[in-house]
Amino acid sequence: MALLHGLVEAGFQKLIVCHLDHRLRGKESTGDAKFVEKTAGKLGLPFEMERVEVLKLAAKTGQSLETAARNARMDFFGKCARRRRCDRLILGHHLDDQAETVFWNLLRGSQGVKGIREVKSMRTPSGKKLEIHRPFLGIRRNELRAYLESRGMSWREDATNAEAIAVRNRMRNEVFPLLEKITGRDPVPMLARGAVIGEEFQEIVDWALEKASVLDPQGRLFVPGLSQLPVALQSAAIAKFLTDAGISFDRDLIQRAIRLIDVEQPATLNLPGGGKLRRREGRIFIQPA
Repeated sequence: MALLHGLVEAGFQKLIVCHLDHRLRGKESTGDAKFVEKTAGKLGLPFEMERVEVLKLAAKTGQSLETAARNARMDFFGKCARRRRCDRLILGHHLDDQAETVFWNLLRGSQGVKGIREVKSMRTPSGKKLEIHRPFLGIRRNELRAYLESRGMSWREDATNAEAIAVRNRMRNEVFPLLEKITGRDPVPMLARGAVIGEEFQEIVDWALEKASVLDPQGRLFVPGLSQLPVALQSAAIAKFLTDAGISFDRDLIQRAIRLIDVEQPATLNLPGGGKLRRREGRIFIQPA
């Protein structure tokens, strides 16, 4: 709501409001959808909505609830973008989200100190390329609430955010308060600064990968080029390739993917969600499920 009202106040006119109902909270989920639709109507904006049974999707794909929900959203956004002929997606992630992401990536052994990028391009599961913008990454959650309150604007709270049902919830409600108590410092801005450092390092890596020409004209990984790189850059190239394709990964998956560069090793690797990373004729590409 803060993002939507902020964009309208800033003069944005060609906005399309998109809402995915995850069907996780029964009547509350339905109420959220109706609230967003009503708000879009008051602002005179077009509204797109879809329902996905995320619990069933997670069970079917073997993904975590958070991963299944994120993939469902990106798939939905991609379909909306195709219908509306739109290439830009604006999301409301804020500084607290950034801190949670950095902390979680450190715990799961991701590539370096990684956070959320303010601007990035990626392909949705359906193959639609989107330019993603997150203008609130430097703003705290409580500041956004204060903005809405100061203007008398309504919003909906997800009651499950206070429940210990997901990793991020427990970090937000249990881990971060404990870290603050132990260190005497608010961990959110400290972790968010780590994302800035990681972003600067990523720019160096991206520059090196561009110079190395690790992709062929069709956007596939070029095995002969990859084989000439240090292992650290091979790892970074594969990580970027998977990230751009919207595929979640951990350090273990990257290490197994590096073996595809060796033509003496097996030519396929199973990916989360059922797809495969495959090597053929000197190219590595993603084979959908």
